Amino acid sequence: MTPSLDPSAAAPAAAAHAGDVGPLERKLGALLGGRTAGAFERGLGVRTVGDLLTHYPRRYARRGELTALASLTVGDDVTIVAEVRKVNERVMRARKGSILEVEVTDGSGILSLTFFNQAWRSQQLRPGVRGMFAGKVGDYRGQRQLAHPDYELFDADDPRAQLTEGSDEAKGWAEQPVPVYPATSTLPTWKIQQAVEVVLDALPRLDDPVPDAVRQERGLVDFARALELIHRPQRDADWRAARDALRFQEAFVLQSALLRQRAQRRAEAAAPRHPGKLLAEFDAALPFQLTGDQRLVGEEIERDLASDAPMNRLVQGEVGSGKTLVALRAMLTVVDSGGQAALLAPTEVLAAQHLRSIVRSLGPDLAARLRPTLVTGQLSAAERRRALLAVASGGASLVVGTHALLGDTVSFADLGLVVVDEQHRFGVDQREALRLKGRSPHVLVLTATPIPRTVAMTVFGDLDTSTIAELPAGRSPIASFVVGLADHPGWERRIWERMSEELARGRQAFVVCPAIDAKTPDPDLAPAPDAAPAPAAADGDGPPPPPIAAVLTVVEEVRRNPLLAGRRIEALHGRMSADEKDAVMRAFAVGDIDVIVATTVIEVGVDVPNASTMVVLDADRFGVSQLHQLRGRVGRGGVPGLCLFVTHAPPETLARERVDAVAATLDGFELANVDLELRREGDVLGSAQSGGRSSLRLLRVAKDGDLIGEAREAAAGVLEADPALAAHPALAAALARRLDEAEAAFLAKG
Repeated sequence: MTPSLDPSAAAPAAAAHAGDVGPLERKLGALLGGRTAGAFERGLGVRTVGDLLTHYPRRYARRGELTALASLTVGDDVTIVAEVRKVNERVMRARKGSILEVEVTDGSGILSLTFFNQAWRSQQLRPGVRGMFAGKVGDYRGQRQLAHPDYELFDADDPRAQLTEGSDEAKGWAEQPVPVYPATSTLPTWKIQQAVEVVLDALPRLDDPVPDAVRQERGLVDFARALELIHRPQRDADWRAARDALRFQEAFVLQSALLRQRAQRRAEAAAPRHPGKLLAEFDAALPFQLTGDQRLVGEEIERDLASDAPMNRLVQGEVGSGKTLVALRAMLTVVDSGGQAALLAPTEVLAAQHLRSIVRSLGPDLAARLRPTLVTGQLSAAERRRALLAVASGGASLVVGTHALLGDTVSFADLGLVVVDEQHRFGVDQREALRLKGRSPHVLVLTATPIPRTVAMTVFGDLDTSTIAELPAGRSPIASFVVGLADHPGWERRIWERMSEELARGRQAFVVCPAIDAKTPDPDLAPAPDAAPAPAAADGDGPPPPPIAAVLTVVEEVRRNPLLAGRRIEALHGRMSADEKDAVMRAFAVGDIDVIVATTVIEVGVDVPNASTMVVLDADRFGVSQLHQLRGRVGRGGVPGLCLFVTHAPPETLARERVDAVAATLDGFELANVDLELRREGDVLGSAQSGGRSSLRLLRVAKDGDLIGEAREAAAGVLEADPALAAHPALAAALARRLDEAEAAFLAKG
């Protein structure tokens, strides 16, 4: 049942003194009554006045403008504006009762509304009446319908509705924007609007967190006026002006928070670290020259490490650009100064490979002196005891590990540098747990997922950012193709023919699947936020969708494929033990295995120069960055790479567009912008990192880059003149409100 507002419950509470709680922090129950407030918390996660007032309309309808019914898609939850065309009641044959069938129209298309045993609604839903109707679009015998929709009819008794047709007053009433809110089945948009009206009417004067001078320079309306105009606009210019002001305010408060955190972090004391004999010895033994970008980023890191403020730097770079080498040189700088360095990797496969790569890069003499040590959850009890003792005593100068490094039993003698590889695979709490094992250690965060400038400025505004775009010499080109089986089902055989041709040249191949078996995603799989949904059941208009490709099924199919007869084919997935995974990867690396059928356990860090072919099945199930990462596993030596993205997604769908975009370019930075345009950037300070509600309301980093830059510049000016915000209490209050408990923890943990 849709909750209704409870004025009798709200009135006494609304009159009550709110104490020291600010008007935007007040609980909704004080204004709306406990029942309605509970519905808002359950349905929308909205608890306070501020939560409700920042639950902005997603669009605006008009009483006189009907929704194009032809645009509706079966399965979508919709709110439409339509006119009742015909009403019919009929008795059900199979059981007792009646069905009320209502046809609504936009003037051309027709949508059916059905109500069971609710004949009384025919008194409301009369032909010619207009209103908003909300529900899930279904399909009944080929006709779209809403079953038991919620609705609100436009006020037939409103005097403005009775005005002379064509008059200015009638036109104004018909064209006044009607807010349409993100809604739920129990909280339709008009119930949300009613609640907002109650809250706005009870709202006292609000101070604006954006200083007057900053706001006036940009010609923005103040905070209170913006809230009024976005929720109760009289014309389109009202809500547009409100959005301009609220979008800038959101960017300004966010950038103020990040800049403040940056200043606080830099105020901590860290032990300066300087390069010495170890780094010089390592550099002298390198069999190649560092790229220009590697040298430049290395110099930036060297300056940071020499400071008595802790480094907090993000290094982003293309797949294979040499970020790990840059990180190793930073680790050696810290060890040169008597400290320890720890590298946190997302998977055991990658951690083990990092260790082998570090040992190989150091050479036998340096490796023996520095004792690189692996700490993972799959070590035997005896191995774990030895490893932990070496780490705690300082005997292990370089430590590589997975989440096992974060445990309470792991301690360091002098942790001077934390390196986090593939930072997007770790939560904030995990990164912070490792940082706290040292005394303000320097932090270096690595990502092979290039980040657009606006995202870096918004998400990582408290970090210094370095970029390695230049690839080392010797990397081979990778040819990428989309194999669209929805439009070219005959191409499937060619996938395996092409792989067979590569194997015949003495090369090796990967086949990647999004699941381990028909029901189990891989534990190491980190689904991208833009990954396509699972295939829907067939609706009778075509063949059922194929099952999602799974390692345990595909590996057997590949082994049976006559084109691959005699080839050594093995599986690799997250349910295998660390020893099993490591054994498979070692055998693949030395050429004892021809084809690995795997999940995204091989997404990062796997380096087999002889691997030339990557086949990604159900490629539309992965995000842009994952596909780019997977492709980077081939073409790593002198062997040209081939990547086949296999998809059943039909052309001109978002899922197919994502795969096409990756195949069209090898430029990860271009793909990062494509990725941002194809999907919402998600949360910046909240849910993507800490599990809370999305913290972005109106700001969109894909298109608001210039605005974010202006807001950052303005925030920097305010904070430089008044670091404690003594003269800006409204901004200080907004920061406290903006950074709820979970988000404050996120910022503190960097």
